[in-house]
Amino acid sequence: MYKVIGSRASRGLRVLWMLEELGQPYEHVPAKPRSDEALAANPSGKIPALQVDGETITDAVAIMTYLADRHEALTFGAGTLERARQDAFTLMILDEVENLLWMAARHTFVLPEERRVPEIKDSLKWEYEQALPRLEAAMTGPFLTGEMMTLPDMLLTHCLGWAERAGFAEAPAKLADLRARMEARDAFQRVLELP
Repeated sequence: MYKVIGSRASRGLRVLWMLEELGQPYEHVPAKPRSDEALAANPSGKIPALQVDGETITDAVAIMTYLADRHEALTFGAGTLERARQDAFTLMILDEVENLLWMAARHTFVLPEERRVPEIKDSLKWEYEQALPRLEAAMTGPFLTGEMMTLPDMLLTHCLGWAERAGFAEAPAKLADLRARMEARDAFQRVLELP
């Protein structure tokens, strides 16, 4: 059985959602960042962490990739052109969407107050607005990679919700529709009931 360390109100949501989509049993420890449980799993205190077979995997996207590959679901096979396209979407979302959201969070509440530069947020919001139309234009079907839901769809959905809560621009129509469909999924709704 898998053990997920990390609250739903964090990147832990992605891992919990992936496990729900896969129909895999898991134990959930709703730990906050830098809590005793988080530090025991990851010396940085960052969440989420996944414990499996006596090993600990950190970083939400690394965990999601591991789970998708292990269960051969929500991903294309390694070494295929479809997987390369999927990975390109994943990396674009991490680089051009999540990175901006994380930087804004750091300068809002994560960093010590004397280290924050609140003025940076306007620039980050502008960059975000530039990235979303490129993502939307690259969509090739009802999901980012075409007809099949894959890991980047889940990643982007989480980021779009985060962006809304952080006061970033609304997503363009196709991405907003993707988010609505993804958040309506039973697996996503089950995760929202977790602590």
